[in-house]
Amino acid sequence: MQEVRSQKTEIRMNTRKINKILIANRGEIAVRIMRTLKRLHIESVAVFADNDTNALHRRMADEAYPLGNGSLKDTYLNIQKIIDTALDSGAEAIHPGYGFLSENPDFAEACRQNNLIFIGPDADTMRLMGNKIAARQVAIENDIPVTFGLTGDFDEIMAHAETLPYPVLIKAAAGGGGKGMHIVRQKEDLKDELERASREAEKYFGDGTVFVEQYIENPRHIEVQILADHHGNIIHLGERECTIQRRYQKIIEESPSPTLNEEKRQQLLDTAVRLCKGIGYKNAGTVEFIVDKDLNFYFLEVNTRIQVEHPVTEMRTGIDIVEEQIRIARGKEMGWTQDMIQTQGHAIELRIYAEDPENNFLPTPGKVTAYHEPQGRGTRVDSSIDGPCTISEAYDPMIAKLVCHGKNRQAAIETALHALKEFIIQGLTTNKAYLWEVIKNQNFIDNKIDTSFCASHQEELLKDLNESRGNLNINAIAASFLLYDFYKKRLENLTENVWEEIGYWRYHMQITVDVEGNKIPVSISHAEARIIKGTVNNTPFTAELISHDGHQLKIMLNGKTEIIYCSVNDEQKTIVNFHGLSFSCFRTDQLNDTLDYSSKENVNDKSTLISPMPGKVVKINVKEGDEVSEGTVMIVVEAMKMENNIIATAKAKVKKILVVENEMVDNKKQLIELE
Repeated sequence: MQEVRSQKTEIRMNTRKINKILIANRGEIAVRIMRTLKRLHIESVAVFADNDTNALHRRMADEAYPLGNGSLKDTYLNIQKIIDTALDSGAEAIHPGYGFLSENPDFAEACRQNNLIFIGPDADTMRLMGNKIAARQVAIENDIPVTFGLTGDFDEIMAHAETLPYPVLIKAAAGGGGKGMHIVRQKEDLKDELERASREAEKYFGDGTVFVEQYIENPRHIEVQILADHHGNIIHLGERECTIQRRYQKIIEESPSPTLNEEKRQQLLDTAVRLCKGIGYKNAGTVEFIVDKDLNFYFLEVNTRIQVEHPVTEMRTGIDIVEEQIRIARGKEMGWTQDMIQTQGHAIELRIYAEDPENNFLPTPGKVTAYHEPQGRGTRVDSSIDGPCTISEAYDPMIAKLVCHGKNRQAAIETALHALKEFIIQGLTTNKAYLWEVIKNQNFIDNKIDTSFCASHQEELLKDLNESRGNLNINAIAASFLLYDFYKKRLENLTENVWEEIGYWRYHMQITVDVEGNKIPVSISHAEARIIKGTVNNTPFTAELISHDGHQLKIMLNGKTEIIYCSVNDEQKTIVNFHGLSFSCFRTDQLNDTLDYSSKENVNDKSTLISPMPGKVVKINVKEGDEVSEGTVMIVVEAMKMENNIIATAKAKVKKILVVENEMVDNKKQLIELE
């Protein structure tokens, strides 16, 4: 402990120059940090696993070093390998980003021992706040309001099963991000959920310890951004509301909170600052609270790192939080006092995930075939990609963050609605259209929300999403697709002969276009350079290609200008983005090499179970010959940090198990056969 205190004193006395920083992370946060480093004329060092060889953060860095192949423990969680890389590269400091090693006190300590500046709080603070049980006790000691809680091992918690104030929430003591969190509404479910939460906590955080606390019904989630230097200065940058979540993970954040009145807002901000002063916090951090329907707030946790949603605060304050982190880590005094902080307007962040909202938000790793970011005023995109690429199943499915600012909440929402329509990510399913439905939902606009909003409104939101798709002119989509299909070889500079592009069916001008399973009859009467004419669903149309830029096409459709985006996926289907929504299209007169036209397999055969996505088999709960009933969890497949249960859909007998634990599978692999 004395050694750590001496280090703190040294930092207070002397500021250190930083010329080069290694970023111990990947994805959008690594890219975002590099942008600040470039502005500050500080060299950036990237590290990358083998499956990130072509990643944007690797290509953007001034230097990049491989971490090799293997699991996360072999790459981005390998402390010694990252420390060695920093020393070999000549970096003076390490920025951990968020996730991975960002809240690992052993990593922060290893940096200190190797005379590397860790851009974040010290190891002691991390240990104190990183364990939810210890953090809760510190909050109590500092007179911070908390909910009922119970700590102990499995047997101790089970001993209180009869007296717990159900519903209760089980949490991983050493982690966050919704991993290891489970609501228990009755004592009969406590045992199974405790075991499951502990298993997840051990897997994701290396510590299976859990604790139980009272679950607040219909809560709000509100947090405070803190900055603190080594000279005794500590300020807040306002609050963020993070109530819109799915599976306990935030998907929409905004500032200021539309829930708090000014009196409660000031109480919340003052409480967060008081807690951080009480623990001697340094660098950037976030104090999170749960707020009930009466605006009573309760301490939740302190995140000892930069948050995913920090751009929301940056948009309102104009302060670069990463720059301030570096300044504080160097031992310099903050450039801001509380009186200097001025916030303007309203900001909202939407997290874009590779996931399917219509399939329980299952991750959808795969190839991005076209990518385009919105460029409008008041719009910022922090992204892990910059064009066609592959989204790996090995990492979190978040692709990008869309942050929009307006003079008030409604203006910010309107900016976000326009930006979402212009944000193009083709080739895999994302939650982009789902987010569009959330922020235009009247309950969201009226701030009638809580952390269960997505779950309780799921049916309504998906219905609205399908209606939005159904309201678009399917004939126009089919015509747009055909114009692209006719001229895609010309767009790729492969041919100048329109008839070569049109193909054998120049003698067969009656064709059918499949748009998301809808068969659209088309008759072509005229085709020349850049123009096709005919009828679609017996309705006349004229489509003209005006210009193109990569996957973006400007076309004239029946006299109206449209901007569409088109790309071809691995199944040789064309993805057409029309008015912000994507549609899968193909011509039925062309053979698709990826389809087995001779197969008579019944895809609805309940005796054959496949993985819903590429991933790893982490647990097999049955053996051949077992009798199972509807709902029985037979196999658990892990992908993108999420466990997915493969369940029996009816009473059956396990005939054959076709996989083993720890086997990697794709979404075509048959896992189990039932009879």
